[in-house]
Amino acid sequence: MTQEAFRVPDRDGVLRATAKIAALLPPTPLLRLDVDGAVIWCKAECLQPVGAFKIRGAWHRLTDLSDTERARGVVGVSSGNHAQGVAWAARRLGIAATIVMPSDAPAVKLAATRALGAEVVLYDRPGGEDRDAIAATIVAERGATLVHAFADPWVIEGQGSVGIEIAAQMAQYTGGPPDLIVCPCGGGGLSAGLALAAPEARVVPVEPEGWDTVRRSLDAGRVVRLPSDPPPTPCDSLQPPATHAMNLAVLSGRVREVATVDPAEVRAAQRLAFERLRLVVEPGGAAALAAVLAGKVTPGERSAVVLSGGNTDAADYARVLATKD
Repeated sequence: MTQEAFRVPDRDGVLRATAKIAALLPPTPLLRLDVDGAVIWCKAECLQPVGAFKIRGAWHRLTDLSDTERARGVVGVSSGNHAQGVAWAARRLGIAATIVMPSDAPAVKLAATRALGAEVVLYDRPGGEDRDAIAATIVAERGATLVHAFADPWVIEGQGSVGIEIAAQMAQYTGGPPDLIVCPCGGGGLSAGLALAAPEARVVPVEPEGWDTVRRSLDAGRVVRLPSDPPPTPCDSLQPPATHAMNLAVLSGRVREVATVDPAEVRAAQRLAFERLRLVVEPGGAAALAAVLAGKVTPGERSAVVLSGGNTDAADYARVLATKD
């Protein structure tokens, strides 16, 4: 299928993406977690082959490329999880992949992306280099297809397959669909996909404090770019400077609540996931669980929390486990 200039993501696309993913990979587990008298069901996307949910959108996007587009290759921009998703799908499909990544990305993510066969082009995130401009130059020079980390209709639909799986698993375990899905949020690709996949559920995106571009944009009714000096955050996977009009269009009217979490709350969620679920969850992947544990999101009767990724450097993770906030 060739690229369409003005394609809008929709639920039919989410269902089509879900069928593709089901033919390729088993569903990730939905694990019960009892917290302060409430039952939370944790969707362990950290157990995907690339350690994050991003494999879903990448697979849906790349499998819809035409033969001509495949021959020209793809370009992605990512701090690491989308990079691995695109690289994994590209290698399986025989497509050349180039990923623009920050030089300060976790070493484990840089190494894994290269190991999957992608060409990595580094940029200086602290120095203010424009990653999108770098990617656009490569796309123009090579005639490649840009696979955006969140502002791509196929990517949004692919991420929405998480919600379809959650609904099926929760119906099996609890007798009904989720009434609440809490998810980590960077640019809003996963949040938008879940909003399409589970229109009856309350979808709550969770952003790091100071990196709340989706919350600010929803409040303003337009895309709001973050200030040039946002605070440090351990959530490297949730640091886009702005959401996109495509994501905002999906989220507007569907999402009415956005939470934020601080570094100590994120670390507490990482430790609890390790101690109670025996899972390694990276900082950004733990943001949704952190919001629930901190009382910033009130659970419903059938609540799901997405643990979106588990790609973290071992030394950093050991320090989190040893920290007593």
